[in-house]
Amino acid sequence: MMNTTANPLSYRDRAVLRAVAAGRCEIADDTGGTLVVDGRFLSDQFTGPRLTAAGLIHAGSHHGPARLTASGEALLEAA
Repeated sequence: MMNTTANPLSYRDRAVLRAVAAGRCEIADDTGGTLVVDGRFLSDQFTGPRLTAAGLIHAGSHHGPARLTASGEALLEAA
């Protein structure tokens, strides 16, 4: 799990977390990294895997909605 205090979240990271919280994101592949926001692929292909590896997004093991983890929810509320 990535230490988010050593690597603070960018504005883009927080925007993606807000989109996930609003139910606007889906996982587009079985690796749990590629995010689709509002039906379009997220242009920064590294954001989804980074937030998933940090334990902020639960991607699951198949296609479907992206969800915030408890850590992701807490971090978003604190931001």
